[in-house]
Amino acid sequence: MASKAAVLRLVGLGRSYQEIGATLGIPPGQAYLIGTGIPADGGGTVTRAQRERPGILPSRTQRLVNPREAPPPPAEPVHEWMRSRAHGDQLTRPGR
Repeated sequence: MASKAAVLRLVGLGRSYQEIGATLGIPPGQAYLIGTGIPADGGGTVTRAQRERPGILPSRTQRLVNPREAPPPPAEPVHEWMRSRAHGDQLTRPGR
């Protein structure tokens, strides 16, 4: 079981929450919650006093619980469908 002291010790060593989570065998968002007492999903309001706690990140903690911030690249069938639709669209043809 990861402890607050263990998480904050690793923060003090300059480790990211992704590294801390990997080291302790827990998700990064859980490491943030254990170390700070504040959920990383941004679901609550953070007070001024809470922002001064050790280990608090200034912003963008949502990435700790949902790291995928960009959509995955489309699969080839999607590209093929888009090409066929574009070729079949008479309004986009030159000299219409």
